[in-house]
Amino acid sequence: MDYQVYSPCLPLGKYIKCYWSLEVSKTEEPPARQRVFADGCIELLFHFGDLFQKYHRNDEIIIQPRSFVHGQVTRFIEIEPTGSAGIFSVRFTPNGLRPFLPYRIDELTDQTPTVSELWGKEGDVLEDRILNARTNALRIELIESFLLKKLRNFKARHLFTDHCVDSIFKSNGMISIDDLANDLSIGRRQLERKFIEAVGLSPKHLSRIIRFQNVLNLLEKRQFNSLTALAYEGGFYDQAHFIKDFREFTGFNPKQYFAEDMELAKYFNS
Repeated sequence: MDYQVYSPCLPLGKYIKCYWSLEVSKTEEPPARQRVFADGCIELLFHFGDLFQKYHRNDEIIIQPRSFVHGQVTRFIEIEPTGSAGIFSVRFTPNGLRPFLPYRIDELTDQTPTVSELWGKEGDVLEDRILNARTNALRIELIESFLLKKLRNFKARHLFTDHCVDSIFKSNGMISIDDLANDLSIGRRQLERKFIEAVGLSPKHLSRIIRFQNVLNLLEKRQFNSLTALAYEGGFYDQAHFIKDFREFTGFNPKQYFAEDMELAKYFNS
């Protein structure tokens, strides 16, 4: 399994967290069904290998499109490769996709519109070029050319949303919405409305996800002495509050999480 991460060019750095690729050859056994957890980011994915299938709550199986945007995830999703995987993805920051679409980002939450549905004929051309590119360097060149062209036509970026997202990440999700509003001298309702339009989640929901991801990182690194200590380190009121959020975002309690084979999860949530 070959997983690679690439940095965006400087003009796109505030919008894109990274590019990443994942390839599993035909000689390797494909990973089993996996859970992917909310991380506050939005993905633009291109499958140049075999497609993945996604499981719904009733175990209905949906084959993912060849290329699509996965909006904000409010609960875990389950996926499984149908063969030899080949993925190239753009991982946008929480509010990074907004400048490139003529839509409110909350319209995409828990949705997977295709590249064609979002950008029409331009999307069709982009998909064809990305899928037929022979290297990730060329894929990055193609996607950056496309996004920089879109960025030149965008004039309505809300800087206070950038401030809110930055503050939530820097505090590991432990800043209050009232503090954010006071910092910006803006009403709480107005802040929440603009934030949801740009991010696809409320500030409170994003804060919960970032707090959860911080705890997940501590779990992976075994940087805790007990679940109670981990809960307090992660900013939870108590162990019960921590386990409740953990189960909501993963479907597991912490002990069950370690018993699972999460081979792909670390890639999709890094």
